[in-house]
Amino acid sequence: MSLEPQRPFSPASVGSGRSSPGLKPSRRQLEDGLLRKDKSYRKYSAGIERALSSFDTAQQEWADYISFLGRLLKALQAHPNEISLLPQSGLVATRLAQCLNPSLPSGVHQKTLEVYSYIFSLIGSQALAQDLHLYFPGLSSVLSFASLTVRPLYIALLEDHIVKIDGQALRPALKSIILSLLPGLEEETSEDFDRTIGLVDRIRYIASSQQVADPTQGEFSGGDEFFWQCFFLASITSSARRQGALAYLNRRLPKLGHKRRRQSVVSNGHASNGEGLNEISTEALAVVSPEPGLLVRCFASGLADPQILVQRGFLDLLVSHIPLDSPVLQQKINSKDLELLVGAAVGVVTRRDMSLNRRLWAWLLGPEPATEGDGPHESMSVREETKTSPTAVYFSQYGLDALRGYLLRAIESKSIAATERAKPFRLCLSLMDRWEVGGLLVTDVFAPAMRSAYNYSQVANKEQIDEVQRSANIFFDGVESGLIWGELVRLIASGLGDPTSADSSYQLELVQYITTRFNIREDEMLIYHIPIAGLALFSMLHQKGQQNGAINQKSHKLALSIASNILSLVPDRTFQLEGPKSEGEVSGEVLTSDEVEDALGRIRHFYVHDRGDLGISEPPVHSRLLGPYLVALCQMLLSNELKSLQSQSTIEELAKIMSTLILKMRKSHILDRLNLLNPFQNALNNISQDSQAKIAFFPTISSITSLLFSLHRAGALKSEPRVEGTKSIVLSLVHSFWSHLSPSRPKHHVESVRHLRQLEAITSPSRIIEAVVATSISGHKTSEGQMSDCTSLEAARRFSVLWAHSVQAQGSRNERAKGHRRASSSTLPGDGPGELDFSRILTRPLLLLLDALADEDTEMYSFVSSWLQSLPSVSDVFLVLIRGLRSLNIVDRVMSNDPASRIDAMDGDVDDSAECLHLLRHLYHLVKLSSEQIWVTLAGATITISKRKSDDTEVVSLQTFLVQLSLRVLAAQEMVHERNTTPLATSIRRVALQLLYQIFQGPYTGPLRELEVEIPLLDMLIASLDDLETDLQPLYLDLVLSTSKLRAQEVSHSTRLRRNTRASNVTPRLSFQSEQIDEEPQGKPNSQPPPRLIECIRLGFTSPSSRFYLDDWVNFLTEALVIYENTIFQNMIPLVECFCKQISTVFGELKVVFAESHVTSQTSPESTLISLLNGLEQVLARAHERLVAEEAKNVGSKSPAQPQGFFGNMVTGILSPEVTENRSPSANNRLAVLLSFQDTVRISFSIWSWAGYSHDNDQQDASSVATFSYTSLRMRNRARRILEHLFAAEPLECLETLAMIWCRSGSDQKTPPFGLLHVLDGSRPKNTMPAMFNAIYNRTNPLVLDQTRVTTLTSQLSETELVGFLVEYTKSVEDDAMDEIWPDCMTFLRDVLANPMPQRQILPNLLEFTVVLAEKLENTSFGDQKRMRRELSDLFTRLLTATFTTRGSVLDLPSSSASDKPNSQPASRLGKPLDLVEVLALAVPRLGLVLDSNDRISAAASSICTSVLSPIFRSKNFPDNATKATIDLLYQLSRLSQASKVWRREANEAFNDPRFFATSSDLIESSWMPILRQLSISDRDRLPELLSRIAPPTTAGIVFGVGAVSARLEADRRTQLVLRRVALLILAAAEDNYVQHLPLIQEKMNELLAATATSSPSSAARADLYMLLRALILRTTPSQLAPFWPVLNAELHAALSSVLPDSENQETHNAPSTLQACKLLDLLITVAPDDFQLLEWLYITDTIDAVYRPADWQPSALVDEISDELGALGQSSPGAGLSGPQITRVGGKRRLLLEVEDGLDLKRMEKSELVAKVLRPWFGHLSITAFEGVYGMGSPDLEQCEKSVLSDICDDGTIL
Repeated sequence: MSLEPQRPFSPASVGSGRSSPGLKPSRRQLEDGLLRKDKSYRKYSAGIERALSSFDTAQQEWADYISFLGRLLKALQAHPNEISLLPQSGLVATRLAQCLNPSLPSGVHQKTLEVYSYIFSLIGSQALAQDLHLYFPGLSSVLSFASLTVRPLYIALLEDHIVKIDGQALRPALKSIILSLLPGLEEETSEDFDRTIGLVDRIRYIASSQQVADPTQGEFSGGDEFFWQCFFLASITSSARRQGALAYLNRRLPKLGHKRRRQSVVSNGHASNGEGLNEISTEALAVVSPEPGLLVRCFASGLADPQILVQRGFLDLLVSHIPLDSPVLQQKINSKDLELLVGAAVGVVTRRDMSLNRRLWAWLLGPEPATEGDGPHESMSVREETKTSPTAVYFSQYGLDALRGYLLRAIESKSIAATERAKPFRLCLSLMDRWEVGGLLVTDVFAPAMRSAYNYSQVANKEQIDEVQRSANIFFDGVESGLIWGELVRLIASGLGDPTSADSSYQLELVQYITTRFNIREDEMLIYHIPIAGLALFSMLHQKGQQNGAINQKSHKLALSIASNILSLVPDRTFQLEGPKSEGEVSGEVLTSDEVEDALGRIRHFYVHDRGDLGISEPPVHSRLLGPYLVALCQMLLSNELKSLQSQSTIEELAKIMSTLILKMRKSHILDRLNLLNPFQNALNNISQDSQAKIAFFPTISSITSLLFSLHRAGALKSEPRVEGTKSIVLSLVHSFWSHLSPSRPKHHVESVRHLRQLEAITSPSRIIEAVVATSISGHKTSEGQMSDCTSLEAARRFSVLWAHSVQAQGSRNERAKGHRRASSSTLPGDGPGELDFSRILTRPLLLLLDALADEDTEMYSFVSSWLQSLPSVSDVFLVLIRGLRSLNIVDRVMSNDPASRIDAMDGDVDDSAECLHLLRHLYHLVKLSSEQIWVTLAGATITISKRKSDDTEVVSLQTFLVQLSLRVLAAQEMVHERNTTPLATSIRRVALQLLYQIFQGPYTGPLRELEVEIPLLDMLIASLDDLETDLQPLYLDLVLSTSKLRAQEVSHSTRLRRNTRASNVTPRLSFQSEQIDEEPQGKPNSQPPPRLIECIRLGFTSPSSRFYLDDWVNFLTEALVIYENTIFQNMIPLVECFCKQISTVFGELKVVFAESHVTSQTSPESTLISLLNGLEQVLARAHERLVAEEAKNVGSKSPAQPQGFFGNMVTGILSPEVTENRSPSANNRLAVLLSFQDTVRISFSIWSWAGYSHDNDQQDASSVATFSYTSLRMRNRARRILEHLFAAEPLECLETLAMIWCRSGSDQKTPPFGLLHVLDGSRPKNTMPAMFNAIYNRTNPLVLDQTRVTTLTSQLSETELVGFLVEYTKSVEDDAMDEIWPDCMTFLRDVLANPMPQRQILPNLLEFTVVLAEKLENTSFGDQKRMRRELSDLFTRLLTATFTTRGSVLDLPSSSASDKPNSQPASRLGKPLDLVEVLALAVPRLGLVLDSNDRISAAASSICTSVLSPIFRSKNFPDNATKATIDLLYQLSRLSQASKVWRREANEAFNDPRFFATSSDLIESSWMPILRQLSISDRDRLPELLSRIAPPTTAGIVFGVGAVSARLEADRRTQLVLRRVALLILAAAEDNYVQHLPLIQEKMNELLAATATSSPSSAARADLYMLLRALILRTTPSQLAPFWPVLNAELHAALSSVLPDSENQETHNAPSTLQACKLLDLLITVAPDDFQLLEWLYITDTIDAVYRPADWQPSALVDEISDELGALGQSSPGAGLSGPQITRVGGKRRLLLEVEDGLDLKRMEKSELVAKVLRPWFGHLSITAFEGVYGMGSPDLEQCEKSVLSDICDDGTIL
């Protein structure tokens, strides 16, 4: 295949000398012009042209090249003797370079070198020096691929000709020459190694400024500066040739160290004066002149080489030639460069190679002394050892500062990459293997390293943080404990030092981060360092307080938090090491300032001077004194805070710390001297002076209680004086907590009860708490003669709170301990080792409250009755009373089976009849309340009765026991009535009868029939006929009547006991059940309510004064609804609006209570909210019952075959015949009820969401977390119960309301309603799914539904929104529930497909629904899987067909509307339905799950392409209508193996469209490039097919023909498009994906390069050809591009030289092609391929001359020459073509320099304007910028390079 075009590719390639027409003509150009008149020269020139023309034929075999070279050599040998000038030298050099292709055999290479040798001999050294830029580029890469037979010829050619050229001519190409020779030095055992290294030495000699005696020995006297600088640049830039550079450096690099090593250096300190450089030879100084940084970067690049052998060689060079104490390193180079070198050296430790580490230590520590040990002496610290160890002194003097600086810069890096941030930790850990290095280094880098880890944890994600944290933890574990805590103490001192500094709190945050994220649980830390650090922290805080120094509040809080965290880790044994004399070492309970200062000074000395090393120094404070010191200082700080009461958070933290210390020192006698009781009492006295202060200072009171309880547990309160002092404090605390139990202050209820339990444990066995509570309820004076701080009613309300939380706490503990509840829940355990009977606090106050039930006219009765009626734990009240009864003598006797004992019940030694009467009255009053909760308790609670004469026991229900007790009491009273008739006995009988009557009025008295109570009652009634106490007879009669009715009636299901599993605290609610309504409910059908009844009810519920009486209002409302139920619909909406408004208000207040930290004077308790919810529920229940009754009366009862509820089969009968709509007269009433239901669902859902998922929970007050949890759980359960009732009544309407909430919610909503649907009892998936289907049909085709399933459409939802809700709900359904919903889903989909037109808007979403079903089915195994998959596959295929059939007209649009209904509202983010294309993009990857065969997958993919993609890509709007979703769909199809043919057809259709390049570059980069990558993998013949479309340029018949211009433009346009498509394919493919097609690409490139301005296609396509070359460079390895360089080099020369005004090829290279040529050169310089580095000197100055230019310097590089020429022409330089300064810092990215501004219109810009505005500044900066990029050792920014190429390819404005 031909490697070259059939004709010369540009006129600029012909002739001799530089092919720059605008530059000064050389002597050879003038001679060439004169010799053309000579006949012999013309004959000679014609022969050479004939030989060159033979190369234009196709070169198929290597013999063709041999033949061509033979003809060329023969033509050259025919030159006239008097003429040494070579005609067509540029073309000859190009052809010879092409013959040195690495793919050709060595015979061709030998023949080519023979021709080269003859030419060089012909033209002579002087001409060769002038034409070096023509011939040497072809020779420069030979040694890298030459065979053993070619190498000698190549070296001989250089020895005979190149080295004889003048040094000035070789200077610009010196770096390239060095690079060309380095491959010959890689194998030191090769035969040509000595010749090659000698050749390098001769080159070095030529480049030197002085002569030497014997250059073959490599001994030079000086002048090698330029050579070494170029050599270092070559080693830096070419990693492939670095092995050869290392071999030369090992033999020729001068030694840069001292002649006298350690003795003189260490003792005299040469590094600090300038005498060291005087000892360095001139030859050595030449290595670092004029730029010493190149030496450093040469070694840095070598040390970072991926090959371990190269790294080892450079380390050996450092050790042998450049020791660390070298004056060159210490004085010549700057500190930054030394840091770079040291950092590169220590970087080898990450390889974990012992050979590398051994060499590194040798370089860092210097030569090993003869008597040096392996480590520090046991009795010396690391710091002392470094003063005596020679290696440590050597490193600290010469390398410590540099290594420290490098590590600190690496640690302080701002990089976000986890590997970069973790690298310094790994380096430090490895360096700590040698104590000489790590011991000196870790002190300086520990704190910055920790700071870096902390800063990174604030900005990175979790995975990145974890990666860095792992490395940091390993490093932390390797640091000595003393050093760690020394740094922490220093940070604490810094944080507490300057309160005004913004950095103070940061230092403490850093300490907190270290102590919480790293391992500080080593034994030495726990025993010594942590207590010492805590002591230092307390001492600093104490000093600040003594000096009246201000401390930042945040810093103070952080410091105490740190102390609390670390001291909690200290084991108890740390403070239990004291001996008998240790107590006397503490002066007293308070430390003096001098003692504190002395302790702090010793701690500072210990960590600063001794570095915290316990091996060489004693602890600053003896371990026996640490505990007493800490306790004393903490006590002093706490006492000061209690005295000022300025910061409650500080008091909390100090109390917490003090409690921790006390419990850890419970055996210490220091606790006996603590004086905390007086500060406690004084603080409580100050707080009690203001009633509001009790509320505001709850954290302080809580802290005092906790600390007092800790003292009690530690046994520090047993002495008599402390017992008395404790009682007064406890009394004050009880009063405070008692006030916090007020229902109007719900913030700290749980905490207050918990603290009261602790105080009970402290004061046991005294009953201080019971006395305070009982006194408060009774309203009597306290023991101090003061009245209670609240009324009896308020005390009763507080007691209700105390009871609720006490019983709940007891039940929780019993459940955890035993797994079930005990019979009585009123005994609570206490904190501590033992169990306390907490019922001692509750019993007596409870009896006082029950006394209030005797008087119904008091306010106390109203509260107590309401409380007991709704009390969940009312069983505990019964058991308290029964326990009291059973403890009485009289009850014990009457309950015995011996009649004599019952007769003597009143004649015992102790007459306790009065107590019995008192308790029986309490029981009667309690049963008389007749609440549902009480009846359930009486029937369900059990009690065990033991028999006197046997060990048998009997378990009976509570009501049975009370009946038996009452009967026995009555019987005993009758027997003794004749002997002892007293008012007391009569009262007992009356109460017993009343109790029995009330029991038999209950709803669950069925089990009492077995007692046959009426028999003894009749006997008693007969006996009482003669009794004078006739007032008892009516009681007997009523009781007998009740028992007789019970006896006679049959067992009914309505009176069965229903198990109550919920703790209900409300009055019985009306049921939502409406299945058995046969007639209109009882009531007053014609009665009208009073005119202002509704107004009164609304005012009652809205008035703040009625907050504590809402239960009474609810009861009133309930009765009113029963009486006036006929008018409920007229007043329903105002009532519901009132309730919802009040619920929202109270709910907001409740959230504020727990979200704010300040004190609120008055707020509504949570019971208010529950009462309002109860009232709202009653209204809705009564209204719905009435509505159902009216509808049943108007329409008639439903047939048994039709389900009455809403959760029936809502899909069956969908296609039933149409029925005429017959709306009942109650339609308006139904609308009112449904609107009320919607409002209730919304408010209930908001309550449920807040209680369960509130995003404000993180802002809760920490002091009320327990109460908040209790309250929120209660609210959540109540809201859920209301929603259950609403769903049971109107499931469809409630479901639509939740769907509307989801669709209209914003992106900030964190609580989707799906979780609620899953927890509601009536909303299981099998019920919810049919309801959703019914809701969809009501919007798509309501006529097919019967009247019972047509909704009112009050929810403004479109069908697409409902289907979107359906899809999301299905995703949230558990996989195990699929067997419940599968039949309904299949039926629904089949019915939709039976008539798809009405549902055409939802068909795309149903596709997604089907995909979700397939995913769920994949995770389950129920039913016949094969049949179900086949059924689902069939439905999906039919759905897809129906979707395309019904919506085909909208596919040309970018996106289709979700709904075309006029009333549909725009959906929010969560509720937005997906577009058809988006749905298909989601469905295509899952087609394997949905469809059951490959044929169906292929058919579906073909249908999608035909119906969706094909219309879009063939539309007139393409590419504007091809959105990202469309391209993503095509990409997903490309990943299906079954769709390999159909997607490629559509992709090729779009790709071949001329409008394709109008697509934005961002969209092509993000979406089209993956598709093109898939296309390049699956269709490898695509690129050759595209290249075949490129026609070779031709001029026949179009120069002067008709339509010549238009034909040429069309050909240019076609060529441009093809070239851009090829470039885009190459750029999208993987690296080297199209290597096999490179010859074809080269052939087409050569053809197009031969185009002229008048050919077809013309040279206008050159710009696109340069884009193709840029793509090839980025996607092809440099070695594969070797055949391109000769032609590319010649073309770049021609293109760049065309920028000059008088250039001969102006028409060939227009403005776009010139710009693209410059961008190609910019890319080559930025990426710097290995082969191009050999040519780089032709274009830019790539040596040190770019920065340090000699005095007589003249530009020789093409770009520099053009820049000077343009500067001489006086063109302006606005700098529009520069992208900004290159990043030259070490490790930065090398970026493209030439970036055109967006505002420049290049298509209309003239070439001269382009050169002036864009190119000239780029020419002037290119050489220096390239050098700075190399000096900065940065890697190329390939991402920017690719984006630049892509943006040029996608710029359709440059297409003709």
